[in-house]
Amino acid sequence: MSHDLMAHDLNMRTEYLKITLLICLVSASWLMTPAHAQRRKDRDKQEVKEEGVLTRLEGESMAAEGMKFIMKDEPDRALPVFEKLALLSPQDATTHYLVATALIKLEKYDDAINASKKAHDLDKENIFYSQQLAELYAKRRKYAEAAQIYEKLVAKNPENIEYGIELAAVYVFADQFDKAIETYNKLEKSMGVTEEITHQKQQLYLRQNNLDKALAEGKKLIDAEPGEVSYRVELAEMLIANDRIVEAVAPLEEALKINPDEAQAHVLLADIYRRNGDVQKCNQELKQVFANPNLDADPKIRVLSGYLTMLKTENEVTEAVSLARQLSETHPNEAKATVIYADLLTRQGKFAEARQLYVKAVTSDPNVFQVWGAIMQLDGQLNQPDSMLVHSEKALELFPNQGMFWYFNGTAHLMKKNYKEATSSLEESLKMIGENPQLVPLIHAQLGDAFNGVGDHDKSDAAYDLALKADPDNDHVLNNYSYFLSLRKEKLDLALKMSEKLVQQHQNNPTYLDTYAWVLYIRKDYKKAKEFLEKAMLDSSGVSGTIVEHYGDVLFKLGERDNAVAQWKKAKRMGETTELLDKKIATGALHEQ
Repeated sequence: MSHDLMAHDLNMRTEYLKITLLICLVSASWLMTPAHAQRRKDRDKQEVKEEGVLTRLEGESMAAEGMKFIMKDEPDRALPVFEKLALLSPQDATTHYLVATALIKLEKYDDAINASKKAHDLDKENIFYSQQLAELYAKRRKYAEAAQIYEKLVAKNPENIEYGIELAAVYVFADQFDKAIETYNKLEKSMGVTEEITHQKQQLYLRQNNLDKALAEGKKLIDAEPGEVSYRVELAEMLIANDRIVEAVAPLEEALKINPDEAQAHVLLADIYRRNGDVQKCNQELKQVFANPNLDADPKIRVLSGYLTMLKTENEVTEAVSLARQLSETHPNEAKATVIYADLLTRQGKFAEARQLYVKAVTSDPNVFQVWGAIMQLDGQLNQPDSMLVHSEKALELFPNQGMFWYFNGTAHLMKKNYKEATSSLEESLKMIGENPQLVPLIHAQLGDAFNGVGDHDKSDAAYDLALKADPDNDHVLNNYSYFLSLRKEKLDLALKMSEKLVQQHQNNPTYLDTYAWVLYIRKDYKKAKEFLEKAMLDSSGVSGTIVEHYGDVLFKLGERDNAVAQWKKAKRMGETTELLDKKIATGALHEQ
C-alpha cells in the first residue's frame, strides 16, 4: 500500500460527514449556551429567541440545511450557512468543523485550516476534529504540526491502525525515515507481518541506502508466508536491481520449485543468463515461458525485447525468430508479439512474410503508426505500388497528419504514373514533414519526377534544384534531372555537368552511363556517346531495351545503318514497344520527336 493510498482524500470523507450530520440532529447541547438551556428548562421547554442567540430548532434546521448541500455536493451553498452558524455560536466546536468541511470541499485549504483549528482548540478530545486538522496540515505540507496531532491520536487510540499508518506517512513526507520505520515496527507488533508495511519499510531502507535491511524485510515476508511465490521473485528483483545477480538465482529457483509455471521467475533467470552472455540457458528459460499459453504476453515481450539486443550471430537471430514465432502463435491477438516477429523477419530479409505479419498486427491494433510505416516501407522493398497505395490510404484515414504516409501515398501514385495525384500527395507531405533534413530532399526529388510527369517543367526543375541544394550527390535527381533536360533539349550544359558527375561516381552503372550517353547524343557528340553506351552494355544483367535502342540511334548517326537496325530489332525483342521504335525498324531510319 502506498502512502498515497494510506493518506485519506480530504474531499471524500463521507463517513465523517454522516457523523457530523448525526451530531447536528441529535445533540441537544450542541447549539445552545448553558444559560439558554437553563432558561429553556425553567420555562417548561418553551422555545424563545433572543438577539444573537439561536434556538435549538433553528440551529438544527440550519445545520441540516447545510448538510443537505454538502450531501448534494454543493459546498458553495453550504458554506454561508455554516459560517452563519459559526458566527452565532462561536464557542461551539462543531460549527467550525462544519465550516472547515465545506472549505475542504471547495479546496480552500488554508482557510479550512483556520476553521478546523478553532474546532480543535475548542474540543481537543474530539478525534474527528483532530483528524481533520491533521489531514489539512499534511495537505499543506505542515508535517511537524500534523505529526504532533497524529502522535496524540496514536497514544489515545493504539488499537486504531489507521492513525499509525497516517503518522508513518507524515514522517516519510517529512524525511524522518527512522521515525517512520519505528512507527511501522509498532504497527507490525500489533498486526503481524504484512505485505503493505513490509514494502513500505523496504522502500525506506532503500532510500537510506541500507540494502541489507531491505533484503532482511523481504526474507521476513517469505518466512511469514513460505508458500507465496511472489515474495521470492520480489527479493530476486531487488537483488538484480542492485547488481547482486548471483544471489538472485537461489530465490528464483526456490520460486520455481513451488510453482514451475511462475513466468516472472523464468523471465528473471533468462535475464540473468542474458547478462552473463549465456544465450543457450537464456533460450531454455524463454522457451519454458513462451510455451505456456496461460501466462501473460507482457513479461514475455519485455524479456524478448531485451534478448534481441544481445544477438550477434545468425544462429542467435534464428533462435530469436523461433522464440518470436512461438510467442506470436501463443498470443495470436497480441499485436506487440506479432510486431517483434515481423521485425526479426525483416532483419532476415524475409520482407513478404514480415509485411504479412505487420498487416496482421494493425488488424489487431490499428493505432500504432510506426507499424503502418513498416508496412509501406516493405511495400517499397517489394516494389508493389498497388499495395503501398492501399495501405497508405488506410493509414491516412487514421493518421491524416502523418507526413510520411502522404509521402508513401505520393510515391505509390508516382510509381503508377498517376502524376497529378502524386504531386498533390507529395506537396501535402511537404507541409506535414516540416524542416526534416533527411526527408525533405527526398520529397523534392519525387516532386521533380511528378511535375515532369504532368509537364510542369518549371516546377519540376525547381523541385530538383531544391533537392540538389540539400543533397548535391543525390543519384536519383542527377540522373532524372539530366535525362529530362536532354529530352527537352534545354539547359544542356547543366545536364552534361550532372550526368558527368553521376558516371564519375558510378562508373559501371548501365542506367547512369546511358543517361550520360544520351546527353552526349543530344549535344551531337556521337562518338563519345557510343563509347559510354558500349560500356553500359558490358553489364548484360543491367542492360535494358531502352539502352539498346539508344545504342542503335547513335550507330545510325555514325553512319552504321545496318548495325543500327539490328540494335533496334534487339531492343524490340527485349520488350521495347514504342511507336517510334516500330517506325525506325520499318523504315530503317531515325524518327525523332
